[in-house]
Amino acid sequence: MSGWQPDVLSGYWRVTFALGPDQDGEGDLEATLVRRGPATPSAQHAVLMVHGFTDYFFNTEFADHLAARGFAFYAIDLHKCGRSHREGQTPHFTTDLARYDVELERALAVIAAESGGRVLVCGHSAGGLVVSLWLDRLRARGATERSGVRGLMLNSPWLDLQGPAILRSAPTTAALRALGRWRKHTVVRRPGDGGYGTTLHRDYAGEFDYDLTWKPVGGFPVTLGWIHAIRRAQSRLHRGLDVGVPNLILRSDRSVREVADPERIQRGDAVLDVAQIARWAGCIGNRTSVVPIADAKHDVFLSVPDSRATAYREFDRWLDWYLTDGDSRHG
Repeated sequence: MSGWQPDVLSGYWRVTFALGPDQDGEGDLEATLVRRGPATPSAQHAVLMVHGFTDYFFNTEFADHLAARGFAFYAIDLHKCGRSHREGQTPHFTTDLARYDVELERALAVIAAESGGRVLVCGHSAGGLVVSLWLDRLRARGATERSGVRGLMLNSPWLDLQGPAILRSAPTTAALRALGRWRKHTVVRRPGDGGYGTTLHRDYAGEFDYDLTWKPVGGFPVTLGWIHAIRRAQSRLHRGLDVGVPNLILRSDRSVREVADPERIQRGDAVLDVAQIARWAGCIGNRTSVVPIADAKHDVFLSVPDSRATAYREFDRWLDWYLTDGDSRHG
């Protein structure tokens, strides 16, 4: 595909998709596909990575790991996120997660044209919710096979709303539905002073370097319209999906309460309730493997070194099966 330009990450390239006017009234939308390397040779397997909320692609360690396993590596910054955010837009804002389908399928078309490989989709947190419903819709259309998608890895997917049970009650859901339609930009949670983000970035108590404008330490504001879209998607997932492909779910073995002191939340998921991930994992499909990672953070691949090494070992174990089984079924 023409139009590739050097990315902000050394050794990576990116191309932008024009998506047309935003149905939520925030101007024209664009999405950005990032590729490891200036050119991608033909490969039997490729990866498409999809980030979560207050996130974008920056984890080159993860990309290098998959490249060493023989995957052509791609990641997408969804519209209004990271590289794709434009002036005047609310970061990450949408009132319907299904609107991401267009850019995800355009990314698949680029991968098919360039690498010709079978695609493993990877989704983190809210991105895990987005891709699970997207793949269920692909399967319902009978399009999974021709899309090239052969597997799914979810990294701490956001499968339910954390917090007190009243937040998930029918009256609260109904109120959220009404408010989300008419007051969609109203902020229901403002950015914090740090917490989880301070355990990640190297300027604080973490190991990783990334753009704090695109991934602020305290997160982006959460709006009524966006959280309503998340709740609708989670409710659909709870009724049962079939992503149509084998899938692996990696998560922490425990949650920790988010506090300001990063040293107290280095070992555990400070964002989601891992019991909810365990509860709803069976709703993803009928070929699901779930592996808890001891002391892992919300993003298991940004955990402290020993937990991160465990996450990569478990991922590799599943990849050994995926690569062998995929070759036998589709070779």
